[in-house]
Amino acid sequence: MRTLKLMAVMAHPDDECLGVGGTLAKYAAAGIDVSVVTATRGDRGRYRGVPAGDHRHPGAEARAKIREAELRAAAAVLGVHDVSLLDYHDQALDSAAPHQAIADIAAHLRRVRPDVVVTFGPDGAYGHPDHIAICQFTTAATIAAADAARVFDGAAAELPAHAVSKLYYIAWSESTWAAYQAAVSRLSSRVDGVERQATPWPDWEITSVIDTRDVWPTVWKAVSCHESQIAGYERLKELSPEQHEALWGRQSFYRVFSSVNGGRTRETDLFEGISNR
Repeated sequence: MRTLKLMAVMAHPDDECLGVGGTLAKYAAAGIDVSVVTATRGDRGRYRGVPAGDHRHPGAEARAKIREAELRAAAAVLGVHDVSLLDYHDQALDSAAPHQAIADIAAHLRRVRPDVVVTFGPDGAYGHPDHIAICQFTTAATIAAADAARVFDGAAAELPAHAVSKLYYIAWSESTWAAYQAAVSRLSSRVDGVERQATPWPDWEITSVIDTRDVWPTVWKAVSCHESQIAGYERLKELSPEQHEALWGRQSFYRVFSSVNGGRTRETDLFEGISNR
């Protein structure tokens, strides 16, 4: 009997909680080996609501160290045993050299050898360029990591090829987005002068829904580890247990590919079709 493995590839510290925290906590509690790869240390942007350049802001280098520590603390709460950071710059992931970013992610895929990988969808949740970039890089890396003939620089070149059995994108439904934005705020991003906002996935397009109601207290505890971002989460402290359960108790995904199953029947387990023998 082998241990099954789940890897989440995210853009920023706190994505592991806000994006897939319930899923990571659920599977970790079930004995799955859970790992997280995070592309940036979240070195840019606000600190406790204070903008960069303000005398109260610690600066990019200090902020990166703070956010890395918060990520590791949150991951420990969720039950994640392996946390890796790629050290790309926050808010600039889409300008990273694609071949290098793909090779970096592929190296971790070959090292950890996960059965299942989860990441952001091509919509970037609400159009965030870093989220879109990590989706593209991770998707490419799952293909590249499986190709024994692929020539890599760095760590990936020293490791044997590995084929992931299933790849999933985060696919929030209309009800999930409504609950989240009611609890936190309306999420949007302005890119190249155009406002982007959250667009729910159509219900028919969601292939997999995971019941995470039993672990919502764990998710909230993990979210609370990201103290430097607490200004954005302040309203979450006021939620009732019922509201927390509505927010964290159900996670939905789009199955990008699977080498072990298929069809229109909605999954309730990301490891459906995967044997532990």
